Amino acid sequence: MNVFVASELSGPRIRPVYDRPADPAGLKEALRTLGGGVSVITAGEGEERSGATVTSATALSVDPPRMLVSLNRSSSTWPVVERYGHFAVNVIGADHQEVAHRFAGVGGLRGSERYLGAEWTRLASGAPVLEDAVAALDCEVEEAIERHSHVIVIGRVLSIRLGGGNSLLYQNGRYHSVA
Repeated sequence: MNVFVASELSGPRIRPVYDRPADPAGLKEALRTLGGGVSVITAGEGEERSGATVTSATALSVDPPRMLVSLNRSSSTWPVVERYGHFAVNVIGADHQEVAHRFAGVGGLRGSERYLGAEWTRLASGAPVLEDAVAALDCEVEEAIERHSHVIVIGRVLSIRLGGGNSLLYQNGRYHSVA
């Protein structure tokens, strides 16, 4: 087994700024450094609509087309997704920062109040879809796996809308855009 001392390695020396315990606060702090694409998850109908801003939406597979979203079980969004059996992943762009704030609950907005100030439509599942999203993936819940504080929701992609543009990114508590 080869053992290297830091001074023997070529290139810049990498040192942690400080160590953190493996607890919820430490994990949150570490994950804030990981930039992620911003999506708004939407579900429901009429006054029963809800949604959340997430960086946890990703493709589970492309063949068959499946999306994976992680939702907090105590959020107002999960019960609506569970009740309606659908959700949309709205990939948002730099001009949608206000939408991201509303769906993150900034200003205390909840439920259908979060939909104000933007244009919405519906695709195959009936989930609300942002008209001018960079992309929107309309999904039917295929499976929900409850683990700890969250639910891992697997969605069968029913339809896709491509709007164009660049997605909004989030890192270290701030939004960023790719020019």
